[in-house]
Order: sequence, then structure tokens, then C-alpha cells
Amino acid sequence: RRWELPAVLWQRQISEALCSCSSDKTVILWDVATGQVTRKLRGHAGKVNCVQFNEEATVILSGSIDGTVRCWDTRSRRFEPIQVLDEASDGISSLKVVQHELLTGSVDGRVRRYDLRMGQLHVDFISSPITCVCFSQDGQCTLSSSLDSTVRLLDKSTGEMLGEYKGHKMKGYKLDCCLSSKDTHVLSCSEDGHVYCWDLVEGSLTLKLPVGKAVVQSLSFHPTETCLATAMEGRVQVWGLCVLGFLYVCKTYIFLGRLWLSGSNPSSP
Repeated sequence: RRWELPAVLWQRQISEALCSCSSDKTVILWDVATGQVTRKLRGHAGKVNCVQFNEEATVILSGSIDGTVRCWDTRSRRFEPIQVLDEASDGISSLKVVQHELLTGSVDGRVRRYDLRMGQLHVDFISSPITCVCFSQDGQCTLSSSLDSTVRLLDKSTGEMLGEYKGHKMKGYKLDCCLSSKDTHVLSCSEDGHVYCWDLVEGSLTLKLPVGKAVVQSLSFHPTETCLATAMEGRVQVWGLCVLGFLYVCKTYIFLGRLWLSGSNPSSP
């Protein structure tokens, strides 16, 4: 696509489906086998920042700078959203869906958790624009990063602050944060070309990974293995981790136009 592509999502339950969102205000469902567009969903009034499937892959949820989250039925041929969540007073920057819960982060500085089964909304005020949100693996906490260069761990039920993690730089970019597969460490992208890793309980910085000289834009921790993927300026790197103390690049992918080139580099950074 010729437009900026903020997010793309592969659905494990339906391996033939891929979903993307774009700055042209659309959400697109793709057929992986043919590379063809199967559905193009319109309704947002501005750039779409994030997109997620629910766990059954029956609903696509999209968040936009227009301040709304729109829910689309993948089984229906209708092009209108089945639900619109418009509680945010500014753009939606991030969203995550786990079972019956939806977590959103907004530029208005609020983390919102929707209990879709009970029809309830819980709001935590952070005061700084949110760039990324996620649930902990055990489902008891939420993690959020914001433009005051702080990552915060909150108790999901009470909103109590359980931890603050600082040292990285996040002032002007929408960057990711995440938890390790066993909830032992907190990780964040940074504008200084590093990934920062803190001990979740102690809050101490355990690793400062030099990824490159540009902004580390995105990261993702493998759900079961000790592997980390990072993205920077058209390059995706997969890192093998040994007790989060020693890392090495095990795969690098470079995007050249429409072609991804891959190569191994089993050396320590």
C-alpha cells in the first residue's frame, strides 16, 4: 500500500487471514494465500493506529486518531461496525484484546479497560499521552508506556501503581513496551536506539540492548520462548536471550521495497 501502515496483525486461529490498518482511514482484511484484499472497512474519520482480532477471530477491533474504537464482524458482509466505543477525548494509540477484556491507551492520558461481558468500563489516569498498552501474562496487571519516558505497571482491578520504569527516552514517538513471557521483566523501545529491560519486581535496569543508531520503533516478546523481535527503520531483528543477560542476533530481516531479505548473524552485539 502507498499509505503509511501503522499496524498489521496475523490471526493464529485463521492462518489464511491477515489484517492491517492505515493512515488512509481504512482497515483491510487480506487473503494470505493470494495476497488479495477480501474486505476493506471504512468508518474512521482519521488515521487508524492499531488493530486486533478477538481470540475467536470473529471480530476486528480498530483504534484511530478520531478517538474511537470500532468493532467489525468478520463473518458479516455488512461494512458498518457492530459497535463504536467513543469514550476517549483524543486519539487511540494502542489496544489489546484478551478473552472478554479490551484494553486501550489514548493520547488523552488514560488507560481504559472494557469488560465486554459485563458492559463495564474502568479508567486509569496517567496524565501523559499513552503510546502502548498490554496485559500481563497472568492477566492481573496492565502495562503502559507514555511520552513522559515512563513505563507503568498497574494492578488491573484496583489501578494501584505497582511499578515505574525509567531511563529510556520516549518524548515524541509512538513506541512499544511489553512483558517477558513469564512476567519477570519489563521491556521498552527507546528513541536512543536501545531496548531497555528492567526487573519487574525490583525495578532495576538489567539490560540496555544496543539495537542501532535510530529510534527502536517496535518490539515483541515471544509468548513462550526467550526470543525478542525488534523493528528499526525497515529492519526487523530477532534476538535470542539467555536469562536476559546475554543476547545475540539470530536473524535479521531487511525490507527493500516489496522484498524482505533475511540473514543470520549469531554474534553478540
